Amino acid sequence: MDGKRHAASFQQLEKLGEGTYATVFKGRNRQTGELVALKEIHLDSEEGTPSTAIREISLMKELKHENIVALHDVIHTENKLMLVFEYMDGDLKKYMDTHGERGALKPHVIKSFMYQLLRGIDFCHKNRVLHRDLKPQNLLINNKGQLKLGDFGLARAFGIPVNTFSNEVVTLWYRAPDVLLGSRTYNTSIDIWSAGCIMAEMFSGRPLFPGTTNEDQIIRIFRIMGTPTERTWPGLSQFPEYKTTWQMYSTQPLSTILPQIDPLGIDLLQRMLQLRPELRISAADALNHQWFADLIGQSGVPVQQQSSMSSQIPGQPQMMPPPYGQVPSQVGYGGY
Repeated sequence: MDGKRHAASFQQLEKLGEGTYATVFKGRNRQTGELVALKEIHLDSEEGTPSTAIREISLMKELKHENIVALHDVIHTENKLMLVFEYMDGDLKKYMDTHGERGALKPHVIKSFMYQLLRGIDFCHKNRVLHRDLKPQNLLINNKGQLKLGDFGLARAFGIPVNTFSNEVVTLWYRAPDVLLGSRTYNTSIDIWSAGCIMAEMFSGRPLFPGTTNEDQIIRIFRIMGTPTERTWPGLSQFPEYKTTWQMYSTQPLSTILPQIDPLGIDLLQRMLQLRPELRISAADALNHQWFADLIGQSGVPVQQQSSMSSQIPGQPQMMPPPYGQVPSQVGYGGY
């Protein structure tokens, strides 16, 4: 971000999507020919720059990682702010719709995507950032099979002592039970719950907990994971949304709900989908889980890719073998 470029440096191509405060276009750098994504934020003369944009820019300038979408430039004009991102060919939701069998992906694809997702999450957490809005639409994928975390509009830096955060975060289906129950002192574990929901969805092609309201979401989680009690979750009754009228559901084995997942995969999923946040596995520990053992070779590169990756930097599991195919050149707006 050298500040030398201006809006005219980029040719605007087709519109990719429109949100509440921004429009995203596919673009091209006129000098290099490189494809980019241009996120245009229209500035209100009275309101100024939206807080979400300020937060996104400040965090993304710091987060440089191969599994996080890169922010190349920020161009400020009188009435708009233009964020220039690296261009990605699609998002995970679209990838599942076009490459999946009724949305479900092949196990080796899921394993690669989960490894890359957890690497991105681990980097965020090591840099004291909570993403807070992980969902398939916010995971960008290019036609090399790289997966990158996008849309940091809800992300927050965290520190010690624990901050009191808003509980209006994370799209409902991927929202952790402690957040649903009104916790405002959550931590990195909320991103891990979302990752578990995404893993399950890649295997089945359907959201694991597709709730319609906050209350419905809680009940859907309890129907599968079991209704907690003060004995199984000390402090449960102190949450603002705790109810004594909850129906008591027994825990369903995830292997019954998701028979397509192998035992090691089920073990990792269970470690991510723990009702109590302090029991959820960390991203760093998840990356070392035995489920990934057949994916990662000595160099940290997926075993089946090592022969074709001699020119790449060790430790970057990014290029996919041919069976992954090309991603259609249409990205979901959410990821930017």
